[in-house]
Amino acid sequence: MKTLIGGAVAAVLGIIGLSVWWKPFLQLIAGAIPAMLVLGGGLAIYLGFDELKDSWKKDDTTFDTSTDEEGVDKYKQEIDDLKKEIETLKTDKEDE
Repeated sequence: MKTLIGGAVAAVLGIIGLSVWWKPFLQLIAGAIPAMLVLGGGLAIYLGFDELKDSWKKDDTTFDTSTDEEGVDKYKQEIDDLKKEIETLKTDKEDE
């Protein structure tokens, strides 16, 4: 109930204040609108540039995913060689 009464009093005082200080209120609005437009425009430019940078990064990270059969065979052979080496190391360790 206290909130309701306080809100009503504040609204009445606000209406009285606007009627008494109407010209200063309009001057305040006239000064605030361009400032808000400048700040909002700057924020929009920043966010647009940030989004553009993200799209550039996404385009740069694309790479060729086609498989090279020679490269695949080479890596398979290297893996097999490493497996053989691991087995020989295990058997050498067991012999000790």
